Amino acid sequence: MKKTLVLIAGALGLLASTAIASAEDVTLNVWTIDRQSDPGYNYVMADEFTKLHPNIKFNIKHVEFADWANDIMRAVATGTQPDIAYVDNPNTPFLSSKGALLDLTPYLKDSTIVDTTKIFPGPLSTVTWDGKVYGLPRGSNTIALYYNADMFKAAGLDPDKPPQTWQELYDTAKKLTDPSKNVYGLAFSANGNEEGTFQFLPWAQSTGADFDHISDPGAVRALEMWQKIIDEKLASPDTLIRGQYDSMATFNAQNAAMGISGPWELPRMSKDAKFDFRVALLPTEKEGDKRASALGEGNNVIFAKTQHPKEAFMYLEYMYSQMPRVWNEFGFLPSYPVEAKDPKWSAQYEVFAESMKYARARGPSPDWAKISKAISTAIQAALTHQTDAQTALNTAQTTINGVLGK
Repeated sequence: MKKTLVLIAGALGLLASTAIASAEDVTLNVWTIDRQSDPGYNYVMADEFTKLHPNIKFNIKHVEFADWANDIMRAVATGTQPDIAYVDNPNTPFLSSKGALLDLTPYLKDSTIVDTTKIFPGPLSTVTWDGKVYGLPRGSNTIALYYNADMFKAAGLDPDKPPQTWQELYDTAKKLTDPSKNVYGLAFSANGNEEGTFQFLPWAQSTGADFDHISDPGAVRALEMWQKIIDEKLASPDTLIRGQYDSMATFNAQNAAMGISGPWELPRMSKDAKFDFRVALLPTEKEGDKRASALGEGNNVIFAKTQHPKEAFMYLEYMYSQMPRVWNEFGFLPSYPVEAKDPKWSAQYEVFAESMKYARARGPSPDWAKISKAISTAIQAALTHQTDAQTALNTAQTTINGVLGK
């Protein structure tokens, strides 16, 4: 990824050059995980697009990330799916393989705006199925370690030397935990859905394990480290039920000295975090180990049963054209090379851009939901001491082997 991101506000905001929509009024139903605040990507995009095309209006529905998979599957089964939706990148192959999404290939052939050859391989792989394209990445992201530099200084730690290994992370979290002030050393998400899997996989992958060999010794050691951090109350007990958004709210409130999350936090953090916050690459088990991080963010897709494919694709084109803005306004990393001028949070940007080099797509697999559920279930089982880490991951491995036909 280019380090020189040069923001040209509205540079690609064309849409004057796109196919002209019919004069008849059209309403597009859109489902998104965005909140209208913080800062509401789809709400912003839809409002701008309607100003360019007054005959195309939007009905936007916010869906909680934890509910998204169930809600969208139910909608597809009952024929009540929207025209357009945000789809988390590992879930896109499943919907593509089931025929639920509109094949964009013929639309892309005629588009003067979208060039899929420019999209980075990782994001592109998540929207490609059987040689056809079923969505467009709206941005990319990955995760890293946020830390409160003021708390580091107060504890006699060097804020220019964040933890590099798991042991250093543990030691630092222990030193920064202060029950008398309701401060935990670390905030992260280990809940029982995709967010838990998303946060855990880089720990396992940096040891050589992966989703398809999740019971490898390195993955076991990673889960045991999570267990140790929670057992010793260096992270809040509700780490097991909180998503990333809520866990990082405790960091912003200075009830956690460090937190693991992605760049999407930056717009909110820049308003809420009243301290010197910095970002470092995720620690590895040992110094010199191969780094890993998760490929996050999602895709803009059109459902196959839409009655307005032309207008829906115009909207996808518009969002694709706005990629140069996503870092500064929404905390996403771009999914194709763009030039951005004066990027906000430049120091943090450099870290996340570096982290993207190690980001891995989850799958891609049409059965990712089953794979992810096996992993998050194992995490929950071990962290609640229903069983030990090795047994939990062995069970996950058996399930995943069955899913993959091994």
